[in-house]
Amino acid sequence: MVALFACLLSGCGSIISRAVPGQGHGNQYYPGVQWDVRDSAWRYITVLDLPFSLVFDTLLLPIDASHGPYE
Repeated sequence: MVALFACLLSGCGSIISRAVPGQGHGNQYYPGVQWDVRDSAWRYITVLDLPFSLVFDTLLLPIDASHGPYE
């Protein structure tokens, strides 16, 4: 069950923080990781997504450097 949830949530924080306006909270680097560890009711579930967001955010680091903060 945990593996299934981890697969379903993979990259979710990274995608939400970049695609949904206002969800990046001004984070330029690793916005998906910042989104996963934010203080919310879902933080215990989004921690499962943290390793996937870390890898995805690392791959997108050159794009983030040229893009600027996600507002």
